Amino acid sequence: MYMRTFIKHLECKTSSLLFKTQTRSLSHSFFSTPPQAQSQHHDPYSLLKEDPIDICSAMWVKAFSSPPVITIPNLTGFLSKFDLWVLAYQRTCAHVTGTFPPRNAIHTQILHSLLSLRNAVVHGQFSWNRKIDQYVRNPNEKPTAKIMSKRKLGALLESDEPCFQDRVVQEVLLMVLEPVFEARFSKKSHGFRPGRNAHTVIRTIRSNFAGYLWFLRGDLSEILYGLERDVVMGCLQKVVKDKKILGLMKSALKTHNPNSVRRDFNADIAWKKKKTKKGSTKKKILNENEPKPDPYWLRSFFDFAPEEASKVPSYGYCGILSPLLANICLSELDYMIEDKIVEFFKPSSVDSIWKDSIFDGCHNPSWPEFVPSSGKEKTRKMDYLRYGGHFLIGIRGPREDAVDMRKKIIEFCQWRFGLRLDNSTLEIEHISRGIQFLDHIICRRVIHPTLRYTSSGGNIVSQKGVGTLLSVTASLQQCIRHFRRLRFVKGDKDPEPLPCTPMLYSGQAHTNAQMNKFLETMADWYRYADNRKKVVGFCAYVIRSSLAKLYAARYRLKSRAKVYGIASRDLSRPLRESSNNAAPEYSDLLRMGLVDAIEGVQFSHMSLIPSCDYTPFPRNWVPDHERVLHEYIKLENPKFFCELHRSIKKHGLSLPQDEIADTVWHFKTLGVKNHQRRVENETRSDNFHAMSTAP
Repeated sequence: MYMRTFIKHLECKTSSLLFKTQTRSLSHSFFSTPPQAQSQHHDPYSLLKEDPIDICSAMWVKAFSSPPVITIPNLTGFLSKFDLWVLAYQRTCAHVTGTFPPRNAIHTQILHSLLSLRNAVVHGQFSWNRKIDQYVRNPNEKPTAKIMSKRKLGALLESDEPCFQDRVVQEVLLMVLEPVFEARFSKKSHGFRPGRNAHTVIRTIRSNFAGYLWFLRGDLSEILYGLERDVVMGCLQKVVKDKKILGLMKSALKTHNPNSVRRDFNADIAWKKKKTKKGSTKKKILNENEPKPDPYWLRSFFDFAPEEASKVPSYGYCGILSPLLANICLSELDYMIEDKIVEFFKPSSVDSIWKDSIFDGCHNPSWPEFVPSSGKEKTRKMDYLRYGGHFLIGIRGPREDAVDMRKKIIEFCQWRFGLRLDNSTLEIEHISRGIQFLDHIICRRVIHPTLRYTSSGGNIVSQKGVGTLLSVTASLQQCIRHFRRLRFVKGDKDPEPLPCTPMLYSGQAHTNAQMNKFLETMADWYRYADNRKKVVGFCAYVIRSSLAKLYAARYRLKSRAKVYGIASRDLSRPLRESSNNAAPEYSDLLRMGLVDAIEGVQFSHMSLIPSCDYTPFPRNWVPDHERVLHEYIKLENPKFFCELHRSIKKHGLSLPQDEIADTVWHFKTLGVKNHQRRVENETRSDNFHAMSTAP
C-alpha cells in the first residue's frame, strides 16, 4: 500500500510540473548539446571513405550519359553518403563565416551532429525551420547555460532568418538534384545556371537574333515568388521518383507563403523606422568569426543589376534550391516554345540565309550579325531565349504571328501554372523602335556595303548591296537611373554628379582603389555593348566628378577645379588639409612605407577605355563544363574509342601514347646497354690492374 500511494503521489507531482519543465526545456534546448540519436553506434570517421568531389563528378557524368527521357527512381544512395554532408557543411560555413574550413579541422562533435542530421533526413525524422533542438548549429553561436526569456524565445521562433542546418540540407539536395536537371534543361535557358550568365544572353542575341522584325518580351516574375505546391511538385515528379527526396521538397514548400512574409517583413521595417529615432543608430561591431560585409564597390555594382537579374526566386523553406525549382517549372515553357519554333519554320528558296534547315545561317566572323534584306519573300523563322523569369522571342514574319504566339503562351501559363497573364506582361515591339533587355537596347541599322566578286570574264565587279546590322547598345538612360538611385547624380536629362558621401571617412588611396574596382566591373559588364566607350566614359565622368566633390569638401578646397589642379585629372596626386613646411613629403613617406600608393581613377581619357568585344559566338554554344562532360562520356564509350583508334591506324597516323612509349623504351634499352658496357669496361680495367700488379 505504501508503494502504491508513493507512485500516485509521484504521478500527480510530475503532472503539475509538466508545463514548467517543458518551457524550461524549450529555453535550454537552443543552447544545449544537440541530439545524437542514431549516431552513437557509428564512428563518423569510418564513414568518410570517398572524395566528395569524385562523388559529385560521378553524378554529373551519370546524369549527362543517361537519356533525358528516363526518370530517376532512387537518389537515397547519394543522399546517404556522409562525405557529401561534410562538404555541404564546409560550403555552408564558407557562406556564413566567410572561411572554408578544411576537412581535417572539423571537430569530432560536429561530425557526430552531422551524422545525426543525415540519419534524421534519411529516416524521415527531419523537419524544416526547426529552431529548437537543432542537430547542427551555426559555428558563430556561442553556447550558454542561461535560460532564454519568453520574449527572446518568441522573437527567435518568429524571425525569418533561416536555420543553419536547413542550409546544410539544402546544399546536399542541390548537389544531388542539380546534375539530374541540368542534363534536361533547355539550351535556351541562361538564368541561375552554372556556366551561363547575362553575357551569354547578350552574345546569343548578337549572333542568333539578326533578321527578326518583331520581338515578344515576356515577364513571368510571378513564377519566381509564388506557385502552388502541387504545380512545383508535379514538375519535379516528372523526373524524380524518389519518395524521400519528394517528401523533403514537399515539406519545404508546405505552409509558407512568401508574399505574406514579404508584406509582413516590409511592414515590420516601416514600423521600426517610425519607432527609432535619428540619433539612436549605433555602429555595428563584427564578431570574431562573423564575415565582413561586401566592399562598397561591390554593393554599388549589385545595385546596378538590371530588373531581369535582380529578382531571385523564393519558394518556402527551399532557400538556395529556389532558383533550381524555378528553372524546373519554367523548363515546361521552354519545351513548349521549342516545339512551336520547329512548327513555325517555313523556308523560302528566295531567301539567302535560311533555305533548307532551321539551323542554317551565315556566320561571318567579321560581321556575325549581318543579314541581307533584299528580296520580297522571307523565310518564316522564330527564336527564343530566357533569363530567369524574363524571356525574349524574335519572330521573322507578320505581326499576326507574334499575336498568335502571345495568345498561346497566355493559354499555356493559365493551364500549366495557374497564372493569368495580360498583354502588359507580354509586349510586342518592332525592331525599329528598340527592345530593352538586360539594360541593353536591341535595334538595327540599315547599311549599304560594297560587294566585290569576280565575273565570268575574270573582271572584278563592285556592287552596292543593302543589309541590316543588328545593334546591341547599352541603355544610357537606365544607367543614369541606377546612378540616381545610388545618389551619385541628381536630375535626368542633364544629370549633375553628387559627392560620394559613403566614402567620406576613407583615405584617398582607399577611395580611389574602391572606385577603380567599380569602374573595372562596369567596363566588364558593358563588354559586349556597341557603345561601350560612351557608357563607360560616362560612368568614369560621374565617379571622377563625385570623388572630386568629395575631396573638395574633405580638404576644404571649395571647387572641383582646385581639386583637379592639385590632384591632376585622374586624382592620383595626394591632397592635404594644410600646407605645413615641416611635414615630410609624400614621396618620402611612400618610400618608408608609411602611406599607401594612390591609384589614379581609371578611364580618365576615352582612349583608355577598351572597345566592344566582337568575338564571334558559336550558334550551338555550350558551357565548358558540359563540353568536357560530353567528351569524357564519348571517350568512356569503348565503341567510340575503338573506332577512333581504327581511324588513326587507317590514315597512317601515330598516337602520342605510342610515340611516348617508343621513346621510353629506347631510353631504357640504351640505358641498359650503356650500363652493361660500363660494367664490362670496369671489369676489364680491374683485371688489367690485377695482372699488372701481380708478382
